[in-house]
This record gives sequence, structure tokens and C-alpha cells, in this order.
Amino acid sequence: MIQIQRWKIIVVALLCVWGVLYALPSFMPRAVVDQLPRWLHADRINLGLDLQGGSHLLLEVDTRAVKVDRLQNLVDDVRVTFRNQRLNYTDLGVDGDAVSVRLRDLNDREKVGTALRGIDPAATVVVSPEGVARLTYTEKAWEDRFTAAIQQSLEIVRRRIDETGTREPTIVRHGKDRILVQLPGVDDPERIKRLLGTTAKMSFHLVDIRASQADIEAGRAPAGSMIVENDRAAPDGRRERLAVLRRVAVSGENLTDSQPTFNNGEPVVSFRFDAIGARKFAEVTTENTNKPFAILLDNRVISAPNIREPILGGSGIITGGFTVQSANELALLLRAGALPAPLKVLEERTVGPDLGSDSIRAGTVAIIIGYALIALLMVVGYGLFGIFANVTLILNIAFTIAIMAGLGATLTLPGLAGMVLGLAMSVDANVLIYERMREEERLGRSPFPAVDVSFQRAYVTIVDSNLTTLIAALFLYALGSGPVRGFAVTLGIGIACSMLTAVTVTRMLVVGWLKWAKPKQLPI
Repeated sequence: MIQIQRWKIIVVALLCVWGVLYALPSFMPRAVVDQLPRWLHADRINLGLDLQGGSHLLLEVDTRAVKVDRLQNLVDDVRVTFRNQRLNYTDLGVDGDAVSVRLRDLNDREKVGTALRGIDPAATVVVSPEGVARLTYTEKAWEDRFTAAIQQSLEIVRRRIDETGTREPTIVRHGKDRILVQLPGVDDPERIKRLLGTTAKMSFHLVDIRASQADIEAGRAPAGSMIVENDRAAPDGRRERLAVLRRVAVSGENLTDSQPTFNNGEPVVSFRFDAIGARKFAEVTTENTNKPFAILLDNRVISAPNIREPILGGSGIITGGFTVQSANELALLLRAGALPAPLKVLEERTVGPDLGSDSIRAGTVAIIIGYALIALLMVVGYGLFGIFANVTLILNIAFTIAIMAGLGATLTLPGLAGMVLGLAMSVDANVLIYERMREEERLGRSPFPAVDVSFQRAYVTIVDSNLTTLIAALFLYALGSGPVRGFAVTLGIGIACSMLTAVTVTRMLVVGWLKWAKPKQLPI
């Protein structure tokens, strides 16, 4: 007589109830789900871009801008270093992919070489006999810098998308210098493009009051200054221009928080610095009271107020004729941080919800038809035991959806295909067991011994076949991306669940029926 311990029956029954309860909310309308207890609908399955609709963006990191920015920073570092060490020079600037400077005194060559190597150990320094020093980077050094910029861009894009409240976005590196962004359920891709297309490099500069309006209009700035435009155009289409000191008084890198708020009923953006930024901000505002102070975002002036009094608390507000939406977007950009390089949109696709609904309908029909054909085949081939197998197939689908919902996995169209395939493969275990029962019955065994031996001997074959499929699914997930991973996830979970349903649940149903009916012959 086959004995199944009571505690095992209770555990398996509880698991089956859990699987059905956690799978049901994924089939219900959102309005109905919201009425359920919080613990039940907290893990509703997420639909992918191809099922729910949304936006698909392929972005490219402008690595050339990374190179230009780094070389320009090197120029500023060389200028500061030479000034501190009282070295005379001329013709300092960017020359191709290098920074070059000419020495006025050839006797300073050794001293200059040492000073330049201290600026960036990764840079290569060459000083010619004619007194021309060049700083450059090797190809590997540039590649390392590009890789770091791409990884940083990936993280900042993720932060910006998360701030918008988008659920289950897909943000992955694609190729050498590209980022793939998929946003299920997003029906306003233009707003996302605005957020991702803004570098959001923020800096605070003193306005150069030495420059006359005529010089500014002519594009002439005093030494150590630069001409910048206002971010907003006047009604006639012209943009006001200002001359600001090149030296950054306080960098946006020192910002720790930024929030949209209101000041006298006007939308503004509040900000707060870290300890270093607060100290610098206090020094600048104390030393330059009653002087104009420009706030630049991506080298455009967003606000240029006068410093009325020293600001010692490390926080302030940005005014500039914002709307509520623009204040929200600016605060979001500042919180997420600045991109190390601009992003270019190479490809944009929008999947409408109607197309997603068609995909869901087609996938659902495929699963229903597949299940119906399998169920019919099992009933025709194995009678009552075929009905037991069909029950376990329903539980297999419930477990797959419940586990995916609990893990926060996203169901895509290839995932639906993986679910259909997993459904077909999970019934193989039942076929192996039932065919073994037929063989044992032909050998003259009575029902109970035939069932016991069949489950024991078929188990090894079932584990072996499912294990090889699981290994294939793991490799697909590890080496694939996007749709391939979605297929691998549902296939892997479906196969793993079949180990429980096809072996454990089917065994309990068969044994329970045998003990109740006590048949002389197996009904297969």
C-alpha cells in the first residue's frame, strides 16, 4: 500500500491554494483587483511593452563630447597648475586629441613635465626640445573613460526614469555605446525624450560686470569670462546674453536634493547642497552681496538673480518663470544628476495599447487552444488519469503566473510562447508515468504496485529531461537579452513547476483515488 504522509498532503494543498490565489488577480480588471486585500493584489503580474503598449527608445552616448569635455578640463587644470607654480607659457589649448602648451623658458622643461604628470597620472606627457608640452591619452585610457561614461549614463537614465514613476522599465546597455530603454504603459514619449535629452549639468557663476552690453552683443567677453544665452527666448524670439566668469563658483555635483515648490504663488525649484557645496555657496554669497549671480543649466542661463544677502544655510530657490510641469522636470533632472555626455535618440517606436491587446488576445487564444488539445489527448489516451493530468496542467499555469508576479518579472509576447511550450512539456511527465503504468500492468502487477513502481522509475527520467531543459533556459537567460530572456524566464519557471505538479500533485490524486475506489484494473 502506498503511503503519503499527512503533512506532505497539507503542504502541497496549501501551495496549490497559494498558487491559485496569487494567479487570479493577474486575470482580473484593475478596478476589481483594487478591491481585494492588499496582500493579495500587491504582486500582480507586469505586462511587457509588446503586450501593454508603451515607448521604445534606442539612445547613443556621444563619446566625442566626453573627449572634448575632458580635454577642455585638462586645459583649465594646466592653466591653474602653471599659475600656481609661476611658470610662463603661451599657446595653451586643445590640439587634436591632445592638450598642448608652449613654454617661454626652455629651462622649465623638467619642472613642467613633473607638474603636468601630477594633473592626471593616466595622461601621457611629452615635452619636445623646442619647449612644446603635450598631454594625451592612449586608446585604452580613452576606452576606459568612455566605458565609465556609458555606465554612469545608464545609471542616471535609470534614476530619471524611476523618478517619473514608470513601472518595470527595461534599461540596458545595447552594443558598444548605446542604451535601450523600454517603457511599458508610457503614452507620452516626448516628455521622456525631453528628460533624457537634457544633460542637466548645473553650475553657479558670478556675472562679469566688466563686460559692456555692446561687447556682449558682439560676442566679445573679457579675459576669464564667456558669453552665455538665456534659456528662455523673449517674445520677439531673441535670447538675452550675459557674460559670466568661466570659473565655477559652485558645481551642481554638490547638490543633494531638489524639489518643486511655490514662492509667492509662483512655481520655483528649491535646492540643497552638501557640506562642501554649502560652504562654497556661503563664501560666494558673502563676498559678492548685491552682485548678480547666474545659474547655468547646460551652458544656458535659467536664472540670474542678485545676491541680496549671504546665504549660509546651504539651500536656496531657482526662479525663472517656470510652469508647474517645467519646475517638476527641472527638479527631477537635478535630483537624478547630470549626464556625463549628451544622449542622441537613434530609434523611437511607440506600441499602442490596441496592438498590445491584440497580442494578449492572440497569446491567450494560443494557450487555450493548446491546453484544450492537450486535455483532449490526455482524456482520450488515459481516461480518468488524463483528467488528473489536466488538473495539474491548470495548477502549472497558476504556479507559473504566481511565481512571476511574486518575483516582479515582466510577461512579454515571447514569454507567452515560453508558457505555451512549458505547458506542452509539462504534460510529458504525466505521459512517462502513465505509459510506465501500462507496461507494469502488462507485466501482471496489480494497480497499487504498478502505480508505486511507475512513479519511482519514471522519476529519474522526468528529472533528467526537465534538468536539461532548465539548463538550456538558464543559458538563454544568461547570454540573451530582451525577448530571449522573457522566453527563458517563463519556460524555466514552467518546467520547474511541472516537477511539483506532474509528480507530486498527480501522485496524490492517483493514490487518493486508488484508496477510495480500490479498482481491480487501472483505468488507462
